[in-house]
Amino acid sequence: MADDANRIEIDKDAVRRDLMKLVLTIVELLRQLMERQAIRRVESEDLTEQQEEELGTALMHLSDAMDELTEQFGLTPADLNLDLGPLGSLLPRDR
Repeated sequence: MADDANRIEIDKDAVRRDLMKLVLTIVELLRQLMERQAIRRVESEDLTEQQEEELGTALMHLSDAMDELTEQFGLTPADLNLDLGPLGSLLPRDR
């Protein structure tokens, strides 16, 4: 009986959603960093036209996958932008 009093009730769905929120936040941060790096490389004319096309296509596919996953888990892009207190928000801009 004492064990029941010490037992913590865990909402498995909430844990799963929060874990996905964390994972998707990290993926979104990396996606935005990759996008900014790609823009820098395009602007510096460091890529061939073919490479630019492939990079753009890959980034679009990643963005689409992120949209699908956030929708699947009932999240919005704003949900992924963690508040870091005095440092501001984690992600530099809304998608």
